[in-house]
Amino acid sequence: MDTNVTLILDYAAGNLASVRRACAHVGLQARYCSDPEQLLQAERIIFPGVGAAGSAMRSLKQRGLDEALHDAIGRGTPVLGICLGMQVSFTHSEENDTDTLDLIPGRVRRFAFDRKDLKIPHMGWNEVRVVKPHPVLADIEAGDEFYFVHSYYPQPASSDAVLATTDYEGEFTCAVGKDNYIGTQFHPEKSAEVGLRLLANFAVWDGQC
Repeated sequence: MDTNVTLILDYAAGNLASVRRACAHVGLQARYCSDPEQLLQAERIIFPGVGAAGSAMRSLKQRGLDEALHDAIGRGTPVLGICLGMQVSFTHSEENDTDTLDLIPGRVRRFAFDRKDLKIPHMGWNEVRVVKPHPVLADIEAGDEFYFVHSYYPQPASSDAVLATTDYEGEFTCAVGKDNYIGTQFHPEKSAEVGLRLLANFAVWDGQC
């Protein structure tokens, strides 16, 4: 296999085609991958997903991709988690009371509001505020909005992991990072020009912060 390629993790959690199209738009060669051995040869990995944490973890474990992800990150491979892919990168999710990958220490919690006019899921465009510099977020400016669709949100165990926040009846973490891993709750592949800028940054990121 040509190792000079980005692999998009295919674990039956959907949303792959839009990620691949966005990658192509920024000149990033990307292929789908469900083989743990190929994953370990990747130059970089995108870990997307939509759906539920429980079924996602079952699928990852059945394919041996859970261990392969840990190994790839241990080797220094740059990894971008998106939406569900980012959520199952934490230690535990309230969704289905699921133990997840523990790539980032912390939990994923469900939105709960007293106001009835605030809908769950949180869906649509919302401002992302970078609170800690990171090469992949380098071109995000004040007022930039990304596209969200989610009912759960990440709660890192340490503030050191928080890269960006968003407000939805209170501030929540929307981008996290640790070493050569970065994850976003929003969908860069569905976020027009600003999302493409983020993917273009990831395309040249060497995993160093």
